[in-house]
Amino acid sequence: MAKATAADLERARRRIGPIERREMRLAFGMLSPTVAAVLLVVLIPVLANFWISVKPIELADLRAAKPLVRERVQGEVTKPGDAFEVRYRARSSAPSEAVREVVFTHELPSGVTLTGGDDRCAQTGAVLRCDVGVLEPRARVDFNVTLSVDQAYFDAGAPSLRDTDPEATGKSKNALTSFEFTFENFRKVFDASEFWDVLWVSIVYTIGGTGGALLLGLFAAQLMMVAFPGRGIMRGLFLFPYVSPVIAVAFTWIFLLDPFSGTMNAILTKTGVTDGNINFLGQRGIALWTVIAFEAWRYFPLAFLFILARMQSLSSDLNEAAEMDGATPFQKFWYISLPQLVGIISTLFLLRFIWTFNKFDDIFLLTGGASGTRTLTVNVYEQAFALSNLGAGAAVAVVIFFMLAIFLAFYFKFVPKEEGM
Repeated sequence: MAKATAADLERARRRIGPIERREMRLAFGMLSPTVAAVLLVVLIPVLANFWISVKPIELADLRAAKPLVRERVQGEVTKPGDAFEVRYRARSSAPSEAVREVVFTHELPSGVTLTGGDDRCAQTGAVLRCDVGVLEPRARVDFNVTLSVDQAYFDAGAPSLRDTDPEATGKSKNALTSFEFTFENFRKVFDASEFWDVLWVSIVYTIGGTGGALLLGLFAAQLMMVAFPGRGIMRGLFLFPYVSPVIAVAFTWIFLLDPFSGTMNAILTKTGVTDGNINFLGQRGIALWTVIAFEAWRYFPLAFLFILARMQSLSSDLNEAAEMDGATPFQKFWYISLPQLVGIISTLFLLRFIWTFNKFDDIFLLTGGASGTRTLTVNVYEQAFALSNLGAGAAVAVVIFFMLAIFLAFYFKFVPKEEGM
């Protein structure tokens, strides 16, 4: 059967005429800019992240190492033949990369001559040249030289040596583009005592936020299917959490949940629900469920819109027949509407799971990752920017990538989908 199919395809290929081939080449040519754009926008950043994750690189290493030199003049000259000392200090700008073949030069004023000091320094014409050699990371090398002046120096108006700056050159390798690789970043990530706790918090936060948003969206869509006065206004209000700026709604929640002057604590204590104030965003355990509630509240409008659109497209014949048979509203929803919503709900679960697992700004604005709300994305920020360990941050991002890849494989294999999707 496979050989027959291959033969049929070969015969079909041979039946393609020159016009069809020309159209195919034209189609591929028109699609090539789109393919190139996808490669640039998607693949290159992903590959760059994998590249950085296997390199021992910090934020300071993004700049190529270069030598820096400054001078300090000691002593004064008042007549020809006087001498003064200059101290040069050379150092490397990179914390982990050495600079090789370092040389610095300094243009001397007219009438200034090198008379002694460091043997690594020599004068050629009006230029002082010092061979530093290799500058190790964070190393400092001092050069002391003695200079004398003659009459030409005073004839030129006694110019200051500070009028010109020493220039340094050297060679160094860029840690970002070098071909030195290590798995030390991943070892640090998995050996960290808090990694598995952070991973567990990320999973709980993602599943809770995604499930809560879908349940609220399903409830809101079911509510909006019922005709009542002001339904159009209510639909608009339901979109408010999603369209509002995240920083505005996050600080609104912080104000409402403040343990000392927040509205929520005032309501709970006045009604006798609690004996004292609750630190919703600062108490371990409660803080995680608070940010999950925020996630569900903020993103349920997206699920609401998609589910409502799907419910409005369902045929009413089955509901009418079930109603004639005496089915309750819950039975009609459970046995008729819900099976037809499985496709859109599973698709929304896929999208919201990925977005929530990668979510950073909500948790960072509400708690900053404290009180047991630190997720993998917050860990990426802390490793890459707070600790300046860019390689470790990229390694955590790679872990996130593989976690989502495993989820996608599980989703497409086991999650049921609506027929035709």
